[in-house]
Amino acid sequence: MIPWRDYSGRLSPPKLIVFLALFAPALWAAASYPLGMLGSRPLTEAIHQIGLWTLRFLFLALAITPLRDILRWPSLVLVRRMLGVAAFAYVMIHLTLYAADEAFDLRKVASEIALRIYLTIGFVALLGLAALAATSTDAIVRRLGRRWSTLHRIAYGIAGLACIHYFMQSKLEQWEPTIVAGLYLWLIGYRLLAWGFAKRGHLATGWVLGLGIAAGLLTALGEAGWFWLVLHVDPMRVLSVNWTFQAGVRPAPVVLAIGLGIALLGAIRWYRQPAGRRGARA
Repeated sequence: MIPWRDYSGRLSPPKLIVFLALFAPALWAAASYPLGMLGSRPLTEAIHQIGLWTLRFLFLALAITPLRDILRWPSLVLVRRMLGVAAFAYVMIHLTLYAADEAFDLRKVASEIALRIYLTIGFVALLGLAALAATSTDAIVRRLGRRWSTLHRIAYGIAGLACIHYFMQSKLEQWEPTIVAGLYLWLIGYRLLAWGFAKRGHLATGWVLGLGIAAGLLTALGEAGWFWLVLHVDPMRVLSVNWTFQAGVRPAPVVLAIGLGIALLGAIRWYRQPAGRRGARA
């Protein structure tokens, strides 16, 4: 299928916009390199930026199903495969740039991956994305049938490994990795709640609201626990800073705001539905 066409073969403006947008981060990094906009270690910075966009595209792909259900936006699923394949393309660029940083000494690259645990975890995640990308064609989907859905559930495990890889390579700068971890909790939580409590394919707004609050609180607790274990900072001090904004905007309020925003949009979308088409009650 041509990426910017829907299943009927017609041009899909949302797919076309997303398809073009997927190239933007790589083009930005490529243009920034010769212009000296990537700092004193441009190749290292490019590796980090492309790796981060790999994670973002993977999380966006995983978020498609919850957002489709919460926002009552069925056509959103049209861009899910595109985002997943983009995540694989970016992780391959990420690996290629890392090899370039090692002067394409493949023996050294392989040794580093084997000896450094965070690189090992990242490489396992890459292999998982490769398996998902290889089974993303229409022909493979038809051939695997229900087994395709079972196989592609490993995307959640891959995202978890990617989170761990991101945390470990970020060392002391944990602001965005903590946000990513909080959003991962939200995605896993939605999957579990939908499995147990969804009605007609939709999870009630109350559950979505509670999930957003829980993800924010767990993010705050996780950050406090990390500072306590690694830096021996009083957890209560970290928790209090989260809500006073004395140290800027911390990860927990960001995760909470995203969760509450999704719940609010879902509620608005639900109330705008005709009464006869409303699924789960708010």
